[in-house]
Amino acid sequence: MNSNFRLLLAGQSLANIGDVLYIVSIISVIYGLSGSATAASFVPFTITTSMFMSSLLTPVLIGKVNLKWLLTASQMGKTILLTGLGFMLSGITASNYYLIFVLIGLIACLDGCANPIRQTLIPYYVEPDSLLRANSFAETVTQVIQTAMWFTGSLLLVMMGQEQLIWLVTVLFAVASSLLCFLENMKETPDKKEGNAAQMKAGWKTLKATPVLRKMAWMEMLETFADTVWIAAILYAFVSDALNVGEKWWGFINGSFFLGLIIGSVYCITYSSTIEKKTGAYIFAGSLAVVIATLLFSVTNIPIIALILSILVGIFGQIKNIPQQTVIQTSVPKEKLSTVYTSLGAIGTGFFGIGSLIMGILADLVGVRLVFGLSGLLLALVCVIVFKNRELFVRNIGK
Repeated sequence: MNSNFRLLLAGQSLANIGDVLYIVSIISVIYGLSGSATAASFVPFTITTSMFMSSLLTPVLIGKVNLKWLLTASQMGKTILLTGLGFMLSGITASNYYLIFVLIGLIACLDGCANPIRQTLIPYYVEPDSLLRANSFAETVTQVIQTAMWFTGSLLLVMMGQEQLIWLVTVLFAVASSLLCFLENMKETPDKKEGNAAQMKAGWKTLKATPVLRKMAWMEMLETFADTVWIAAILYAFVSDALNVGEKWWGFINGSFFLGLIIGSVYCITYSSTIEKKTGAYIFAGSLAVVIATLLFSVTNIPIIALILSILVGIFGQIKNIPQQTVIQTSVPKEKLSTVYTSLGAIGTGFFGIGSLIMGILADLVGVRLVFGLSGLLLALVCVIVFKNRELFVRNIGK
């Protein structure tokens, strides 16, 4: 891996560490001030909604600003906003804590801009024959960070306190911003001739015009909707009502899923050359295995079996998703990737918000087991799409 990829990965890793710690501290602050779990639950809702809006507007900036500097500026913006939050916390009370949500929303808007750019930059900094390996490595690092920091975040919160943890995150964001400044500039020049409306539509037009991306857009809708069953509230209900075990199993099963993601990413690194030759087969096999594991999870009464199935969902989910990322990155010219990712991101965040609400209501109405069963059926539709269009799911070196 070259120096640009290492800088990008290092910068984003520090930012990802900071993101988890910042969310842990913010949820703690809001719950402490309001005493309301509902108020605390509005943190992820605010983040998702803001990222959705950002995904719709980001293409306008992409058409006018160099990608490297847009990514760097978004990280610098997060650093500035978090600095403001650090100073604000001492004056926040139960009567004005809603101000925190304003900053949360602004930070999430910048994340919604940065995420598709990070995915777009990887093909610029990595040779085509190393792309799947690079995606696998980046996913492994991301999942290790997610797993480790959600575990240690609460410990750091106890040791340091909310305000000190926010200042630590500010430092991490500042270092991440500095590292991203050293990335090599993109060689292409932004197209300033297109209007804002045309820029906003560009990614959607590319999705519609590219057969494999059109299929992936449908897959993104179905998968995002199906995956909402794994949010904390629904998984907690499954552990409590379906498995009839204590809340520690909620932590075990949630953690086992992230462990599966890491194992799946490492597998893709180890066997990247084999996967590249049979991309469509691996995407289909991963899809099918996730369907089977999810349906079995919905009917099991044995906690240890549920834990194993959760690991398998994570493993095979990565074996599907990482090659799929490589297909996206090579399906269109690199200049169009950023708008493609913003459009897919808008689909993902939009359907996640809708799906979380609907699945939560269904869990109360028909039971949590049937909700997981519905998730498995939606994923089965994804599997059918992959199988019927498997000739499209290939890595195109020439792009």
